[in-house]
Amino acid sequence: MVGNNVSHANNKRKRIFIPNLKIKRFFIHEENKWITLKVSTAGMKTINKNGLYACLKIARQRGLIKK
Repeated sequence: MVGNNVSHANNKRKRIFIPNLKIKRFFIHEENKWITLKVSTAGMKTINKNGLYACLKIARQRGLIKK
């Protein structure tokens, strides 16, 4: 995503917005194994809210991850 940095003098210059990605290990109790995901901080909040297994199920249905 792109946008502008705007100074007090109203000068505009281009900038990019990059997602806040982290590499995080999660333990899946249903499969009894660890997985490593590169996930945004907003994604971590979603996983905490809905549960890891439910999020993985949705991601598999959408074709975002294999298996």
